[in-house]
Amino acid sequence: MFLTITTTGTPASPATDLGFLLHKHPDKAQAFATSYGTAHVLYPEADAGRCTAALLLEVDAVALVRRGRGKGRGGAPDAALAQYVNDRPYAASSLLAVALSSVFSSAMRGVCHARPELPGQPRPLRVEVPALPARGGADLVRRLFEPAGWTVTVEPVPLDAEFPQWGDSRYVRLVLESDGLTVAEALRHLYVLLPVLDDAKHYWVSSDEVDKLLRAGDGWLAGHPEQRLITSRYLSRRWSLTREAMQRLELVRLAEADDSEVEEIDNAVGTEAETEERPAPLAEQRRDAIVTALRASGAARVLDLGCGQGQLVQTLLKDPRFTEIVGVDVSMRALTIAGRRLKLDRMGERQAARVRLLQGSLAYTDNRLGGYDAAVLSEVIEHVDPPRLPALEYAVFGAARPRTVLVTTPNVEYNVRWESLPAGHVRHGDHRFEWTRAEFRTWAQAVAQRHGYAVEFAPVGPDDPEVGPPTQLAVFTVQTEKEAKAA
Repeated sequence: MFLTITTTGTPASPATDLGFLLHKHPDKAQAFATSYGTAHVLYPEADAGRCTAALLLEVDAVALVRRGRGKGRGGAPDAALAQYVNDRPYAASSLLAVALSSVFSSAMRGVCHARPELPGQPRPLRVEVPALPARGGADLVRRLFEPAGWTVTVEPVPLDAEFPQWGDSRYVRLVLESDGLTVAEALRHLYVLLPVLDDAKHYWVSSDEVDKLLRAGDGWLAGHPEQRLITSRYLSRRWSLTREAMQRLELVRLAEADDSEVEEIDNAVGTEAETEERPAPLAEQRRDAIVTALRASGAARVLDLGCGQGQLVQTLLKDPRFTEIVGVDVSMRALTIAGRRLKLDRMGERQAARVRLLQGSLAYTDNRLGGYDAAVLSEVIEHVDPPRLPALEYAVFGAARPRTVLVTTPNVEYNVRWESLPAGHVRHGDHRFEWTRAEFRTWAQAVAQRHGYAVEFAPVGPDDPEVGPPTQLAVFTVQTEKEAKAA
């Protein structure tokens, strides 16, 4: 996968200023690791009159299959051979767009600390992409790039030059030229429009893609005549996301027409509502309490047992002190959603090395779970039938035996404070039981005594003087032999 950016210059404004703008020195060839291979940046030519920067993306086809199952072409499990034999390593796509944003992130934002006057200056630019999938043909390529300020040369690539009767392929060779754009604008156009032309992303498209689109489309997308097509394709035709993006783009257009800020147009909600403090959701308070307890324990390698959709794993990944995080759940659907939430398919190699998701049942011992510093059972035990709790207890406290175990569970006494919860009902339809504070303490102390742990308790959420907190937390810590005898 290959792309070049060329500029020309004069003695007063040398072409080698491109190195400052891209934050890559023309005298060096550099390599950058990506989730799916290696991106190389080099300069085939670099002097005052003409400078060319090339981005070569080497795609690891095996990594693409392993980390992108079911996400766009190259990851689709339609046929075993098709997973490995495809156009992903050669044709410009969302893979190249992600590499552009990763390797040239400062350049895309228009940041250059060494020469702050350069990013805002338009330059003569020539961009070449030898192989670009174009679903819609050469006409669509022109409709997308010309309104953004480019002179477009697009040449269809024949299926086979020796058999012209076979016609053209869906690939084109693209050359873009402009004298009125900055390097940052050029990179943002490419970042958005390359995957739009390919019309297939290699990763799951979630709500944060709307923000990415609007950031990269700032200054040009709101007034583009093909705005709807660009938005729809960029967001993989997810209509809810497309609708949100279109509404926000309309606000931008109205603000520009009125020569005002978007905040002045979108003022249906008063500022007093924005500044009003709201209590953090209980789930967020619970995660904060767990993270605080894990930090206090000094744990680095953590198990999230019954990880569900990965909210706690996502929180732990933000803290570098947790060097290994393993999420375990019996539900493959939950693990799939967790993988999407964590963006495992786009995660850098160093970050990806810190996290694993495993399918497993806590009713059985599992050799994969041994040797960890801490384990978390957050809102898990109440989903287990009481006769099976001893099996879970042994699997966690007896077999896996982490140094610290954190257990949270609802406090049934607090249920009377939930106005929307009918009397006598549990908080979730799958809860097999909900314990009082006394029942939870009795269970936890018995578990601790059987397996050589000490246990302490803490409230999570507002601690009501009559009924206690909404969630109760137990912190189990392995006792040394001396501590056990003293107890």
